[in-house]
Amino acid sequence: METYQIKRPESAKDRKRVGRGPSSGHGKTSCRGQKGQGSRSGFSVTPGFEGGQMPFQRRVPKRGFNNSVFAVDYELVNVLQLAKLSAETVNKEVLFKAGLIKFIDSKVKILGNGEITKAIKVIADKFSETASSKITKAGGTVEVVAKKEVKKIKQEKI
Repeated sequence: METYQIKRPESAKDRKRVGRGPSSGHGKTSCRGQKGQGSRSGFSVTPGFEGGQMPFQRRVPKRGFNNSVFAVDYELVNVLQLAKLSAETVNKEVLFKAGLIKFIDSKVKILGNGEITKAIKVIADKFSETASSKITKAGGTVEVVAKKEVKKIKQEKI
């Protein structure tokens, strides 16, 4: 392949050069039309504005309740995955290094899918009943991470 055979991608288009005379096709009004707000400098439309028509966001009916802001997200790990690990104590650091959880700061819940035969100590934020019973039957121990208590301080009125 030679340099003259290389084509640039279609996504790398030249910008539209407006106001460069009538022969360019973008002269005189520079693609802005004749008169009105859109032809003036500094014109910008707020997102969602539809020219005075009732915006879509306000037209659509709204129902229900969304509590996703306060939802607690857990990263899920099955007992089957714990059985494959070689460590005797399994905590967030071990799970993170093994690639079973994405973030070391996230909360972890152990689920009971699969079987485990070796005795391991598992430290996590939450356990399902089947997971904790399977781990203890294999001779291991289950330890729940203590929740941090948040103290509520009341303001004194002056």
